[in-house]
Amino acid sequence: MSHRDYKLLIFDWDGTLANSIGRIVESMHMASTRSGFELRSDFAVKGIIGLGLPEAIRTLYPEISEAELVAFREHYADHYTALEAEPSPLFDGVAQSLQAFRAEGYHLAVATGKSRRGLDRVLKAHGWDDYFDITRAADETASKPHPLMLEQILAHCGVSPRQALMVGDASFDLMMARNAGMDSVAVSYGAQAAEALQRYEPRLTIDHFSELQAWLNRAR
Repeated sequence: MSHRDYKLLIFDWDGTLANSIGRIVESMHMASTRSGFELRSDFAVKGIIGLGLPEAIRTLYPEISEAELVAFREHYADHYTALEAEPSPLFDGVAQSLQAFRAEGYHLAVATGKSRRGLDRVLKAHGWDDYFDITRAADETASKPHPLMLEQILAHCGVSPRQALMVGDASFDLMMARNAGMDSVAVSYGAQAAEALQRYEPRLTIDHFSELQAWLNRAR
């Protein structure tokens, strides 16, 4: 199958569309400090980006209790929301490329580890309340890398897995795509290095978002 057959493009948010990784790392460190847990490295925190927040915290701190998890999440959310008073900027080329994809007739969707509340906040800030055909957030479905959110997006759009492409910056994005029987594209400028993503066999690895448009257009 050539990439000209894709009908649905699905995007992760943090680290793929929005330059928010630094804020996520800072907020996780702040929540760790306020909760009395030993700080994890920046590398370790970047390694859990893409998971739903509870799953991410439990991965970093397997010993955390339910009560401690509730408090940790609140500390994280308070700090991240304060930082996001001015929303994280979109990466260069994102707005223009997405507009072009829409004009070319692609279905567009978001599959994110963010909460619904957090995703709705950033969509509103960018004037994208109704921009995507469908968006799925981690707290309303299964967390990545379970394929449920992709399966829900496919069902909504009436598209088969072979006609869809998942674009993300984290192993969980690419694992989720593989679990759903879907092709993926890795981005090298987000949470995880391109080398770490190659084991999941993405169809393409891009260093700039606009490269995706060029790749898709070559077969048109």
